[in-house]
Amino acid sequence: MDLSSILVKDGGFGTQMTVHVGNAVDGDPLWSARFNATKPAAIINTHLDFLQNGADIILTNTYQTSVEGYMEHMELNEEQSVDLIKNTVRLAHIAKEKYLNECYEAGLNIVEGFPMIIASIGPYGAHLHDGSEYTGSYADYLSAKDITDWHRIRIDACLEAGVDALAIETIPCQTEAEALVDMLCEDYPDVKFWISFQCKDEQTLAHGEIFSEAALSIWNRLIERNSQKNCLSIGVNCVNPKFVTPLLHSLNAHRNPEEKIPLVIYPNSGETYDVNMGWLGKEHCIPLADYVAEWANLGAKIIGGCCRTYARDIRLIKEAVQNFNKCENWN
Repeated sequence: MDLSSILVKDGGFGTQMTVHVGNAVDGDPLWSARFNATKPAAIINTHLDFLQNGADIILTNTYQTSVEGYMEHMELNEEQSVDLIKNTVRLAHIAKEKYLNECYEAGLNIVEGFPMIIASIGPYGAHLHDGSEYTGSYADYLSAKDITDWHRIRIDACLEAGVDALAIETIPCQTEAEALVDMLCEDYPDVKFWISFQCKDEQTLAHGEIFSEAALSIWNRLIERNSQKNCLSIGVNCVNPKFVTPLLHSLNAHRNPEEKIPLVIYPNSGETYDVNMGWLGKEHCIPLADYVAEWANLGAKIIGGCCRTYARDIRLIKEAVQNFNKCENWN
């Protein structure tokens, strides 16, 4: 895996999926995870949308998958739920093969090992369907073991189905991030991953911890275990893009280039959600592509989009990244 140049991650999977299934995603307790069973072709086509628009990395549609969720909302048993998670990873592989065949037929060259398939490992709170992935409130009453035991089933299923790495994403609290990193270092020493936090402003995690302190805690844990080679990056996702630069600045601005912590960045579009009026503020959003050089200079190695970002946004990010990578190579 070559991270010497900036890589482009896909965009908001549930957002782009509306192109294929309409607005049936919003409001479902399983969110887009229901369609892994009911409309697998839409899952494949959504992955393809991002690949065809320049994504180097696609995330499996497993953010909101869980045994508990599938048992409660789809009446599956535990074995069927795990099998559905594995099959969801296979849908990403089908999309990748389709894309590679398209490239071969068009005479295009693809770098070996790309595009990467990375398993989306959303926070514990996502399966509760109570908004706690944006507060981290469960960290106040769950033990680290409770959290890692819950995550382990999905992680094992994704790894068995075959992924290049894990995206530990939208993590709202330091406790959950530390617990997962400790588990990965101890029980999955050969698995690559990134850790991406959910932040409520330009300084703090959703649960209230200081982002720079939480990120440094993770990085130092990895150094202590000589496991930083397994961490592709640390960063933020599902945040307003206007918060990203100060968050990155707090972590990397005063570090020499060779000491910068590698960062992963995939914010929302900048729109806000109102329960009565839906998504608001699109007309005031700055395209994420406009931030690429700024974030790259602060150490971003992976850049993409989250909620309300479409395949067309990834195309613009890809163009901006290509321009930045060319400038870096010339220098």
